[in-house]
Amino acid sequence: MEGIAAEAYGYLSAGIGAGLVALGAGLGIGRIGQGAVDGTARQPEATSDIRTTMIISAALIEGVALFGMVICVLLVFK
Repeated sequence: MEGIAAEAYGYLSAGIGAGLVALGAGLGIGRIGQGAVDGTARQPEATSDIRTTMIISAALIEGVALFGMVICVLLVFK
């Protein structure tokens, strides 16, 4: 591929990748929230432990999403 076509595919792949990263991070954090609410409803006395675990898990998912976005930006500037 030459010139503009290769550049267009780079932009397309970066856009699709960024969308998938955002979708995956949103679904992952949503599942964490769902599990935390269910766990808190079942055992209210464990709320602080559940909250701590939820925040750590959400931070790890956000970190993976950030790496995915960086890769998408690198695809644009390839």
